[in-house]
Amino acid sequence: MDIKTDTDQAADTGGIQIKTRQVWVADAVELLSSMRFAISLLTLIAIASVIGTVLKQNEPMPNYVNQFGPFWFEIFNKLSLYSVYSAWWFLLIMTFLVLSTSLCLIRNAPKMLKDMRSWRENVREQSLRNFHHKDEWRSSNTRPQVIARLGAHLSRIGYKFKVVEKDGASLLVAKQGAANKWGYIFAHSAIVIICIGGLLDSDMPVRFQQWFMGKVPFEGNGIIANIPQQHRLSLANPSYRGNTMIPEGSSSSTAILPQATGVLIQDLPFTIKLKKFTIDFYSTGMPKLFASDVEVTDHETGKSFASTIKVNEPLIYKGIAVYQSSFEDGGSRLKLKAYPMSGAANTTFDLAGEMGGSTPLPGMGGNDFTIEWSGFRPFNVENMARNGTDVRAVNTDQSFNEKLSADLDKHLGSAAKNANNKDLKNVGPSLQYKLRDKTGQAREFHNYMQSIMIDGAYMFLAGTRDSPAEAFRYLRIPADDDDTIKEWMRLRAAVNNPELREQAAKRYAVRALPPNIDNPAQMQSQLSESAKKSLSIFAGDGQQAGFVAIAKFLENIPAAEQTKAADVFMKILNGSMWDLWAVAREKDGLPELALNDKHAQFLQLATGAISDSSFYGAPVFLQMTGFEEVKASVLQVTRSPGKKVVYLGCLFLVIGVFSMFYIRERRLWIWIRDEGQGTHALMALSSQRKTLDFEKEFEQLKIHLRQSGVQNAEVKQQDTK
Repeated sequence: MDIKTDTDQAADTGGIQIKTRQVWVADAVELLSSMRFAISLLTLIAIASVIGTVLKQNEPMPNYVNQFGPFWFEIFNKLSLYSVYSAWWFLLIMTFLVLSTSLCLIRNAPKMLKDMRSWRENVREQSLRNFHHKDEWRSSNTRPQVIARLGAHLSRIGYKFKVVEKDGASLLVAKQGAANKWGYIFAHSAIVIICIGGLLDSDMPVRFQQWFMGKVPFEGNGIIANIPQQHRLSLANPSYRGNTMIPEGSSSSTAILPQATGVLIQDLPFTIKLKKFTIDFYSTGMPKLFASDVEVTDHETGKSFASTIKVNEPLIYKGIAVYQSSFEDGGSRLKLKAYPMSGAANTTFDLAGEMGGSTPLPGMGGNDFTIEWSGFRPFNVENMARNGTDVRAVNTDQSFNEKLSADLDKHLGSAAKNANNKDLKNVGPSLQYKLRDKTGQAREFHNYMQSIMIDGAYMFLAGTRDSPAEAFRYLRIPADDDDTIKEWMRLRAAVNNPELREQAAKRYAVRALPPNIDNPAQMQSQLSESAKKSLSIFAGDGQQAGFVAIAKFLENIPAAEQTKAADVFMKILNGSMWDLWAVAREKDGLPELALNDKHAQFLQLATGAISDSSFYGAPVFLQMTGFEEVKASVLQVTRSPGKKVVYLGCLFLVIGVFSMFYIRERRLWIWIRDEGQGTHALMALSSQRKTLDFEKEFEQLKIHLRQSGVQNAEVKQQDTK
């Protein structure tokens, strides 16, 4: 009977716990180093890469809100899909991939190296007979002679061989292509090295400083030099990727690193001054070449040198690469004239603005506005062949606007795709700005400086939209005889002037009165009232105006008479609009214009534009009268210590793939024993991959070995396949 003390029981329990822990560790290592685990990680990385490619990364958060809406924005934000490659879960997957591949190498590389050095000489004659690729023959030559001749032939065709004496026979062991195993080692090492290089070049160093060194992103606006240290990264930061925008004549010694909740400021060991920015364009308006002529001043030595930074030709200094990323407006100075878009006033005033800044616009309609200058293009190349479709017409139908907006996006700005060069034309500068009221609500506008030929008439285009998620809708203002918008603005103000409308109605009644009618005074009075009413309805009641108001008015007429009433109404409106224009010119001391086809077309287009102007949504129209362009270069500043590590990994990957696919390992055994006055030889050949080339190689090797081993002796062949 066994009696155990408490000490013995404790020892047994401890031993069981140790064994359990060892089994658990072994199972964990087995899982981490398994191929299925590595493939699962690679699958997750591939899915994440697809998401990072399809979804634009590191955009401003409001862009994602506009694109996906508040609900999906929050979900995607929780998953860090807006910065996939720096998300904690992506970096965790990369870390596990490095760990898995490293464990796999640690477990298998020693075995492979040992197998490469081994000759696999522990075989017997019977085991060789079980090979699929085998052959045997007899020779009258002695065993040493056969071994010598076979060895010489194998050496000629690139095999290394060794002769082992066992069981009264000789075993000739040969091998070729053992370096195939290096392919596995190099390929798996490449994965580890590339992942480590990627982690070195990721934002892990920046995140580490945020986690443990108190660095926090800066939110809001401010002068870079005055931003506190907790928002700045030191010169010792090992890895980063940021941007700096430098206007011509200005300099910068910092880079901006965008973060989810703000930006971090990266100090640089040198100052970059932009002396000149050069840009060339193709005939389509696409940038052909842009380059920055800069002067770099080292903070440590004070020395300066000049350099030119081009696309794919970066400046590399002190381990920091400065790439030409893009270009922006550097604060161009604009001159504008403001025209009122509501009421009977037609008084203009001058404005000045600077891109990137803001200008107050007080006292407009009892509301104070601020103009935020957001975009300026010195030229715009347009595809003028639009098959009769005007993509810039203001229209309230949503499906129609979606179609036109798509066409606009295709053609507006820096040229059209799939357009003939003969259809492309530079239509001049354009301006983009936001008009923000005192409650913080903003509406965005996009105006062209020059008139554009559309459907046989010159138009000034005035774009508007309620949010950046929408496409611009364009109001078409016809150009007058002097290629200005003055006459249209005069007519717009007259439409909203009751006194001028009444004068125009009376004038129209006199001009339109038929001759030789009874009671002409009564007819003239009726015509005057009809014209006055038409103009009043067209002018609107403050809520509806233009053709919308006319359509609303016609709804009160019986359906059977609406078509006839509409024809009469529009005939009176068109006639009275001519007289209203004449009255407005007379009021301003200008002569009456001749009634011809050109002026009739202008009046028709002007009437449509006045009707559409009710959707413009701004108290003023700003027309650019002059500008002084200031260019700015956007440079990407990077420090990438992992770049050379990744290059080394890529080299290893090429070597590994080449070794695995183009180096085939073959093992050859020849069992040679004495038989009577001669010898008997049994050959077996094996390879990791059985291909058609291997079958052909075996047949040739079999013939050559027989010839080498037998020479001129009588051969008795026994093939067993």
